Amino acid sequence: MHNHDKCLKAALSQARDRCTRSSARLTPIRESVLTLIWDSHKPVGAYQIVDQLPLLTGKNIQAPSVYRAIDFLLELGLIHRIPSLNAYMGCPFPGSEHSDLFLICRLCGAAAEVGDEAINAMIGDTIKKIGFRREGQVIELSGVCPSCQEEER
Repeated sequence: MHNHDKCLKAALSQARDRCTRSSARLTPIRESVLTLIWDSHKPVGAYQIVDQLPLLTGKNIQAPSVYRAIDFLLELGLIHRIPSLNAYMGCPFPGSEHSDLFLICRLCGAAAEVGDEAINAMIGDTIKKIGFRREGQVIELSGVCPSCQEEER
């Protein structure tokens, strides 16, 4: 069985390390937003975070503060935005160049980020050949996760 607490602890540790190295501040609001994004392996929208923050922090935090925290976490590479869902999920590989390949279950909504060196190389080679300057990248695959497949049987 998956130990989700381990994921959350690793994400918070990586966030603290990245903030220390970049002389950035992981404020309580930023840490709370990151915690909520990592709360499950399902992408979460900004307004879901706004709604859940009072339960975590005991304070009402307005949407602009949440969006500023999200922007900070995106800038440090600690989270990703999934455009098709207009939602965010934690990045298990912060600080490394990777393919941002997301597998999204259409039944339960769970999502997983996977890294694949062959995909990274293919994309890198392709954009190098045509002289394209990449400024961002997200690859999304929708389908059915193993748990939902098992339930279908």
